[in-house]
Amino acid sequence: MLTKELFRRPKNELENYNKHFKAVLPDVPNELCVLCPVCKQTLFTGSLQENANVCPKCGHHFRINARQRIDMMTDEGTFVEFYGNILSKNPIQFPNYDEKLKQAQLASAEKEAVVCGTAKISGFDCALFVMDPYFMMGSMGTVVGEKITRIFEYATEHSMPVVGFTVSGGARMQEGILSLMQMAKTSGAVKLHSDAYNLYLAVLTDPTTGGVTASFAMEADIILAEPNALIGFAGPRVIEQTMRQKLPAGFQRSEFLLEKGFIDAIVNRKIQKATIARILSLHTKGESE
Repeated sequence: MLTKELFRRPKNELENYNKHFKAVLPDVPNELCVLCPVCKQTLFTGSLQENANVCPKCGHHFRINARQRIDMMTDEGTFVEFYGNILSKNPIQFPNYDEKLKQAQLASAEKEAVVCGTAKISGFDCALFVMDPYFMMGSMGTVVGEKITRIFEYATEHSMPVVGFTVSGGARMQEGILSLMQMAKTSGAVKLHSDAYNLYLAVLTDPTTGGVTASFAMEADIILAEPNALIGFAGPRVIEQTMRQKLPAGFQRSEFLLEKGFIDAIVNRKIQKATIARILSLHTKGESE
C-alpha cells in the first residue's frame, strides 16, 4: 500500500540551517560611526573629524560645537576667552527654565550659548565670537547679547576686526522681552564698531534664524555662509502655514540667499580659515601700504 511518505525527499540536517541560524552582527559602538542625514552613508567618526566634520561623500556640513570650531579656525594656543563666567538667570521666573539651563550646560559643556575672546587666524589678530548649537540651539538670551556686545566694545577700543560664527534658533523665549532687547543692544555695538572703521566678518552656519538673523548676523561688512545652511527669520514651515503657499525649492538656504544678494559668498568649512585670513589681510591697517 502506498503511503504519503513514499515520494517525500529524506530530510537533510542542513536544510533548516538558515531558518534557525541567526547571523551575529558586529557590535560597533555608536560613537565610532555616524550616519550622514543627506546621503545616508555610514561614516567613521575619526575620518569625519579629519575632514572638518564634512561628509566626504556629499559635502554635508555636520554641526560642530564652539570649541571644535575655535580649534579649526584659530592658530594653536592663541585663543584667549573673555567673559566666561557670566551666567544666565531666570529674570521673569519662567517655569522650568533653571532646569533647562542646567541641562544645556551639561549637554554642551559650556556655560552659555556663545564663546567670546581674542585669537590669531593665520597670524592676524581678531576678536572672536562663536555660537554653540548644543546650548539651547544657540538661542540669544541676555547673557548671549551681553557677551557679544562686550566683545564688539573691546574690539572697538582696541581697533580690532571681529570674526563671528553664528548658529541660532532665535531669541530665547524663556527671557521674554529681555531677550528681544538684545537685538537692539548688539546692533548698537556693531554700529559703533563700524563707525570706528573696523571690519566685521560673519560666517552664518546651519541654522541662523530668528532675532540673531534680524540683528548682528546680517549686519556684517562681509557675510559668508556654509553650504546649504538654513538662514532666515521665520522658518519655512511657519511661512508656508501663514501664506498658505508652497515656497520655492531651496528657499532660505545659503545658495538661495547668495543668488538674491543677501550674502557675499558660500565657503566650505575646509577652506574657511584660509578665506578668513585672506580677508583679514586685505583689511589690516598697513598691510596694503
